[in-house]
Amino acid sequence: MALVRGHARSIWRCYAPLLLVVITFALCTVEVAGWLPTLILFWSKPWLDRTLLFVLSRAVFGEATRWSDLWAARRQVWGGQFLRTVLWRRFSPWRAYTQPVEQLEGQTGSRRRKRVALMLKDNRGAATALQVAFSHAEAVILYSLFGLVWWMAPEDSRSDVFAWLAQTGDSASQPIAHDLLLASLYAGVVLFLEPFYVAAGFAMYLNRRVVLEAWDIEQEFRRAFV
Repeated sequence: MALVRGHARSIWRCYAPLLLVVITFALCTVEVAGWLPTLILFWSKPWLDRTLLFVLSRAVFGEATRWSDLWAARRQVWGGQFLRTVLWRRFSPWRAYTQPVEQLEGQTGSRRRKRVALMLKDNRGAATALQVAFSHAEAVILYSLFGLVWWMAPEDSRSDVFAWLAQTGDSASQPIAHDLLLASLYAGVVLFLEPFYVAAGFAMYLNRRVVLEAWDIEQEFRRAFV
């Protein structure tokens, strides 16, 4: 949380425009299927996380990141291992923790598998718990936003609003507006919460490197001789 808070400007000025593009594309698919915009946003998160990890990896060294820096590294950040990112890594229960191995260390093949196994040793449960915790936080915030819509409605129309949110009875005749609201609220949750999720996984990764390699001491030596 301290890492995100200290570099919030760099994080959201690089992350928000990219997410806005994905949101716009996702919302344009609502007439194809009502659930498709939310699914696109959900499925795009591992790819969006690559931008966040790029910014956070620079923040560790006290470097601010502008959109021009992200654009200059776009092939590495957005294109590196793209299919792996959007396919089977979507189902990884510890992707925030192991993503730096692939993106920042550039490990591939058997070397990547060995490195990931080493990083996960004694930390597999904690990495999974991180994923579960943020999944629950995401759901709680999303349901809270739905509840806020109902709570802010005029008291005499709350039953109608609830029926519309639940898509029951006659209110189910307006599915597109409901689906757009759901996708928009979910996008807001992703915009707010995802940087903290990626930062938490990255912090666990750095802590593991400290245990394995005394990585923090190495960085201090580098600073001393610059």
